[in-house]
Amino acid sequence: MSEPGVAVVIEDDEDVRNLVDAILKEAGFEVHSASTGREGVEVVRHRNAAVVTLDVGLPDMDGNEVLRRIRQFSDAYVVMLTARREELDTLTAFLTGADDYVKKPFLPRELRARVTAMMRRPRVGGLEPAGDTGRPEPDRQPRDDAAIEHNGLAVNHKTRTVTLRGSTLTLTRSEFDLLFDILRHRGGVRTKADLVRAARGDYYDDDAYISEADERAVETHIGNLRRKLHEDPQSPRFLQTVRGVGYRLAPARTD
Repeated sequence: MSEPGVAVVIEDDEDVRNLVDAILKEAGFEVHSASTGREGVEVVRHRNAAVVTLDVGLPDMDGNEVLRRIRQFSDAYVVMLTARREELDTLTAFLTGADDYVKKPFLPRELRARVTAMMRRPRVGGLEPAGDTGRPEPDRQPRDDAAIEHNGLAVNHKTRTVTLRGSTLTLTRSEFDLLFDILRHRGGVRTKADLVRAARGDYYDDDAYISEADERAVETHIGNLRRKLHEDPQSPRFLQTVRGVGYRLAPARTD
C-alpha cells in the first residue's frame, strides 16, 4: 500500500497540535505543523499537502480566511477543527471549501476515521474538474455506463466531472458525492442520513450515529448544489425536497 502523503496541522494550541500530529503520524502521514494561519498557508504550499487540519480560531487570522487562501492553490482535503458551536461557523466552513468539520473536544479515533474515509474518496487532479477549459469538450465526457444524464445534466463518476448543457461545473467533493448519489437512485427518496453516509464514505455505516450537525451540513451542500445548477425553487429540474425526509431526483422533462 502506498504512503498517504503529507499532512499539515495548523493549530495554535500546542497540546491539540501535538495530539493531531500523533494521530496523523500513526495513520502513516509525514506531518508538518504550524501555529499561525500565515505560516500554515506557506507550509501547505511548499509541502504539497494531501490533508490539512485547520483550527478555526487562530491568533493571526480566522481559519476560514486561511482556508480561502489555501483553496487558491491547493486541492488538499481540509478538516476544520473548532470549539465553536454556532451553526453559522459550520456553514461558512463548507461554503469556503472545507471537506469536513470536527468539533473539539474530539476522540482521536474519530478524527483518524474521518481522515481515512476522505482519503478513500477519488480526487481529480488540480483545482478544477478534468476537462474544465471554459468550453464543452464532448470527447472528454464518455457516454458509457459511468455517465448518468438527466434533464441536460451529465455526471460521470469515473472522471468525477459534471456538465450542465455542455458547460462544466465546478463542485466540491461532497457536492459531487451527494449529487451522484441522488442521481443514481433515479427518483428514490434519499434521507438526510443516507446522504451523510454518501458524503462521508465508509466511516458512517448503517448503524453509525448521525448528528443534527451532519444533517445540516447536507442541507448546506444541497443549497450550494441548487445555486450552481441554477435551480428554480418553484420548478426544480434536478433536486426535489421531500419535506421531513430528504431529497429525490426531479422527474425527467422534455423542455
